[in-house]
Amino acid sequence: MYHKIIKFVIIIIVLLLFSSIDIFAQKNSEKIKLINIAGKQRMLSQRIAKDYLYVHKNIAMSKTEKELRDSLKNFFKSHKILTHSIKDEEVNNLLDFVELSSSDFNQTINKPFTLDNAQLVLDLSESMLEGSQYVVDSLKNSIKIEESQIIEIAGKQRMLAQRIAKYYIAYQAGIKDLNTVRSMKRTIAEFDKNLNILLTNKNNTVLIRKKINEVNKLWKIVHKFYNNIEKGGLPLIVFNTTDKITKKMNEITKLYLSVHK
Repeated sequence: MYHKIIKFVIIIIVLLLFSSIDIFAQKNSEKIKLINIAGKQRMLSQRIAKDYLYVHKNIAMSKTEKELRDSLKNFFKSHKILTHSIKDEEVNNLLDFVELSSSDFNQTINKPFTLDNAQLVLDLSESMLEGSQYVVDSLKNSIKIEESQIIEIAGKQRMLAQRIAKYYIAYQAGIKDLNTVRSMKRTIAEFDKNLNILLTNKNNTVLIRKKINEVNKLWKIVHKFYNNIEKGGLPLIVFNTTDKITKKMNEITKLYLSVHK
């Protein structure tokens, strides 16, 4: 009888242990999904500024106007998901600030185009990016597992691609200061560094490796165009190739997420 009781207690302990592990894994999985959502917010903060500038340069109007509308809609939709899902007070304060910046942006894009308004749009996109990056970092630090790191890097490439297009068109729109050129060069260098990390990630599946190689093949060609920001003359090529890279990196990020569910 005594041995049966001991056996029963051990079974209960094991069941409770596995239950705790499952709950922990589920919480981590939910946080990884939120990292991806917050990561997309970074990308959208850059895309909406890029689209605004492309619209006012009258380049690919039907495409850029639609993309701008969709990006704004998706930004506010994802923002609601984050505010409802995250309970950390400090992070919520940052989310409130991001919401204020995005609301200011929404108002500014409906005003007549001027260089001052264009500069304000760039500044607001930087505030939205910084706030979204803080959310990503906070979520990532709360998990502290290798999977969150590689997913964050893959997701960041989406933002960097849009950031490249943003600075390229900003320069063509008349914001031809040294900061624009420096920011462009730094963004290109960071994308290149992250791409090498993803290419050499030992946990890549066959499909992930194939997709990353596709990005790398395109990148080797187009990054030369991006570096010629001061020469300009290729805004449509920059728009289409950075959108293509963003789409491919989004597919890769989803593959990483599916692997680490």
